Amino acid sequence: MSDNALIQVRGLKKAFGSQQVLSGIDLDILAGETLVVLGHSGTGKSVLLKHINVLLRPDEGEVLIDGQAVHELTEKELVPVRRRVGMLFQSGALFDSLTIAENVAFPLDEHDICAGDERTARVTELLDMVALDGTQEKMPSELSGGMRKRAALARTLALEPEVILYDEPTTGLDPVTGQQINELISGLQERLGLTSIVVTHDIASANYVADRMAFLYDGKVLRVDTADEMRASDDPMISAFLSGGLSGA
Repeated sequence: MSDNALIQVRGLKKAFGSQQVLSGIDLDILAGETLVVLGHSGTGKSVLLKHINVLLRPDEGEVLIDGQAVHELTEKELVPVRRRVGMLFQSGALFDSLTIAENVAFPLDEHDICAGDERTARVTELLDMVALDGTQEKMPSELSGGMRKRAALARTLALEPEVILYDEPTTGLDPVTGQQINELISGLQERLGLTSIVVTHDIASANYVADRMAFLYDGKVLRVDTADEMRASDDPMISAFLSGGLSGA
């Protein structure tokens, strides 16, 4: 175990019916790093993320954040944990019936954090972080896919999390827009000191944002290493995946 591991996953197992998705995941996520989780479809990348913010609970094993076994907490006890751990869903998950400002302010309202002019200023600050100031009165349907992802990220940042989980952040985006998201992930990590976990099958994105990479195979972590060491790996499965020879979609 690393001394500065903020999140520790130990012996994590999860099955859905007869399908064993996670078969004993062991993984440390270090404070302040961007860890990219790679692997083919069905290897449990998104399932792993959902255990870290306790949208799912393990069949066996444990998830520790700052040494606290979060999978054992009640929904009420999880409230402060979920303020610390934000998640950007693959779809963005904006509320279609709310304006962009209302979407971004939603967690502020839910947690009764601020109101009035302070709320307005906070929404403007959050949208400015993701280069979307001026879109406050627009509806999600009026924005491009990349802009919707950025708006969803602004909403995720509203509670000032220490950790952000990104589930396929560039999926469905063209290469230029995808690179804008990559730059935003890296910029926010540096600016805010975030710990980021990025699940992706986008190799260009992985190479751009990763401090370390973890490669999942058959429900387990096959290897975790620095981005440079992973790219230099002589493991045929990893090298083929990272060279684009095998699809992770």
